[in-house]
Amino acid sequence: MKASAETKLFLSTSEKVGFDKTHRKKINFNISKYDTAVAEGKKLYANLDLARERAGYLKYKVVNDLDKYLIEFEDNFLKNGGKIIWARNAEEAVLEITKIIERKNSKLVVKSKSMTTEEIELNEALGKKEVEVVETDLGEFIVQQAGQKPYHIVTPAMHLSKEDVAALYHGKFQTEENLTPEDLTLYTRKILREKFIHADVGITGANFLIADLGGIALTENEGNAFLSVSFPKTHIAIAGIEKIIPSVKDIDLFWPLLATHGTGQHMTVYNSILTGPKKNDEKDGPEEMYLVLLDNGRSNLLAKERQRQALTCIRCGACLNVCPVYKTIGGHTYNTTYSGPIGAVITPYLKDFKTYKHLSFASSLCGKCTTVCPVKIPLHELLLVNRNEAVKNGYVAWNEKKGMKWATRAFKSRKMINMLPGKTKNRFAGILATKSWGSRRVFPKIADKSFNEQWKENNTEK
Repeated sequence: MKASAETKLFLSTSEKVGFDKTHRKKINFNISKYDTAVAEGKKLYANLDLARERAGYLKYKVVNDLDKYLIEFEDNFLKNGGKIIWARNAEEAVLEITKIIERKNSKLVVKSKSMTTEEIELNEALGKKEVEVVETDLGEFIVQQAGQKPYHIVTPAMHLSKEDVAALYHGKFQTEENLTPEDLTLYTRKILREKFIHADVGITGANFLIADLGGIALTENEGNAFLSVSFPKTHIAIAGIEKIIPSVKDIDLFWPLLATHGTGQHMTVYNSILTGPKKNDEKDGPEEMYLVLLDNGRSNLLAKERQRQALTCIRCGACLNVCPVYKTIGGHTYNTTYSGPIGAVITPYLKDFKTYKHLSFASSLCGKCTTVCPVKIPLHELLLVNRNEAVKNGYVAWNEKKGMKWATRAFKSRKMINMLPGKTKNRFAGILATKSWGSRRVFPKIADKSFNEQWKENNTEK
């Protein structure tokens, strides 16, 4: 089977980015800051492993009874005055959101950070309808001005240095050269305040959907999400169906876990629970509130006995920050919304398994992603399960499949291993492995005689 265009692009981009010393320096610097903060943040817990165990249990319980919790959430959300739209795929979600915006005759939308909207490519779709969509999270605003996609689940502009951002603003807004991060933030704030005031529609994601309350939990550090739902008359939230947690009582478990693993804070600065549009006796808040509940391939994951555990992910980004592959090739190389270990597990099901199966092979299987996951997803094991499924479905190249078959036969037979001399083995290895081994590494030479043969020669009684 030929490699997909996405596989070829992934390999070529990995080769380029992986040896970009400037890129690696920026990533290592930013992740080192994260590592220091997270180590400090985790001191909040007397027993972190117990908290992770409880969170993982609760989320997995929800996944296994997802239909029940979704019905409970919908019932309570509707009672609170909200409106729910069920979307089977990205196309349906975009269509329904577009209809709402057109009914409101809105030409300006403010949007807080949301990976789900990135997943359905909402900005691009609304742009074609001549609707201005303004990202209000600072990192998202920066990458939007750069014409890029988010680099990381939590920190969208991780790949840019402060000098890069200053140069971007100088070219885009004609600001002074070499502005400090504080000056850049103040300049951005002035732009966004005007957008908040004049926007008719605000769009957010949802960190958690609280079943027994019918509420949406949002956590952030800049206050932009709260402003995105406070000023506009219409609030549209979009979330994957897996975002459910059972009760508002569980939020004190999940919010600190998300904060400590995502940024190293004990708690993020702004935490809100939204329970529908404003009531008659309330002064603030949107007049209408919609929630788009998105499937978009999640049912494919739910149907898998092992891989469904990946739906318990709370999008903290911890697995990305420890992954040696992610830290080498970066977020954009994946060319998907969700990168790193969690992205490698779920993307083949959210998109197309045959096209994106290569992501599950882009791992050293060191297991560090599993070690740091706040809900104890066995990510490195799920990557192996995906690989196994790819092989069973025949999504591997003919020469790779035959090569593994021949290698298995050879390694099962001492006679076959010792049959050929080292020179012949090296010749075959050079032909079969050079391409996958890469041009930057020297393939190790196979000894003229196997260890077994040398042992016999050196230990034969004379």
